[in-house]
Amino acid sequence: MAEQPISFARGAPGLSLIPAEELADCAHAVARREGAKLFAYGPGGGYAPLRSWIAERHGVEPRRVVLTVGGLQGFAFYVSEQLAHKPGRVLVEAPSYDRTLKILARHQADVVALGMDEEGLLPGALKDELDRIDDAPSFLYTIPTFQNPSGRTLSIDRREQIVEIIRERDLAVLEDDPYGLVRFEGDVAPSLFELEGGSLVTHASSFSKTAAPGLRTGYFVLPDDRADVYEEHAVSTYISPPFLVQAAIAEFISRGSFEPNLARIVSELRSRRDAMLSALDVQLAGKASWNRPQGGYFLWLEVDGVDTSALSARAAEEAELAFVPGRDFFPPGSGLGTSSARFAFSFEPPERIAEGIARLSALLG
Repeated sequence: MAEQPISFARGAPGLSLIPAEELADCAHAVARREGAKLFAYGPGGGYAPLRSWIAERHGVEPRRVVLTVGGLQGFAFYVSEQLAHKPGRVLVEAPSYDRTLKILARHQADVVALGMDEEGLLPGALKDELDRIDDAPSFLYTIPTFQNPSGRTLSIDRREQIVEIIRERDLAVLEDDPYGLVRFEGDVAPSLFELEGGSLVTHASSFSKTAAPGLRTGYFVLPDDRADVYEEHAVSTYISPPFLVQAAIAEFISRGSFEPNLARIVSELRSRRDAMLSALDVQLAGKASWNRPQGGYFLWLEVDGVDTSALSARAAEEAELAFVPGRDFFPPGSGLGTSSARFAFSFEPPERIAEGIARLSALLG
């Protein structure tokens, strides 16, 4: 049945989508031009020209932008600082990004998963949780656009409702947005940061999905009164960030390469998304249900009556096919996600996507 492993598990771009030669040339150029200072210690907030470019895109002062060593490092910073600043339970979407759940578990945080549907987080679920007990939560963590793992996008109407709740309850929010620029279709929605004004909402993103994951460069756009705190946290953690990588990204942008590269990524990923949807229509009609994300890296599959953790193990052993079972994206012990799965269409080319779905269909019988 299986000839070569196929991965729908990896939330990463295929190697053909990474502009390796130009990034290498950018790194070489800035290293030659700027010399020793790129290899020395420097400001904890990161390479100034890149901070300025991000700040301009978000309409803030550069000091409010702090670069991190990948987006997940930023999440770890935020959890540590926010739980110390305002202890309390942490609200997440159900489902939510598995690696952030692992970080929260290491902090022994009280995690509450809030319901969502195809329009994203349910404002009523957020309000009900805030009304449930008097103690205010520490923060809400949300991925409102092309969510990992579900691919869902929070509707504009719900964004406005959630921002209203945020303001009423003085609720801190970490808005994680690594996929927002990877849009295949549909209208661009304003971020929660834009709608709220950036006093309570911290916006986070990275260059992993728009340039290359190995660059390990994420960033915060922070409330004005918290920016210095996070820069100091970065200094206390790793003294100084990797300036060569950050400068290479800035060079990539200054050459005018970022937008054309993004357009190429969007085009390629759209074809991969379409290949997966077409294969699902042909192979799994009547066996499963799934959504149609308008961008990003993932879609969410439901297989009624099937334990997807057991199915994932069978797929790996019998069909050399990998995907992530749904229960990994819910708090441990919740009992949720047992018949769900995250399928990434970002890593494999269209022909291998079709083959992978055919292998899955054969397993389901």
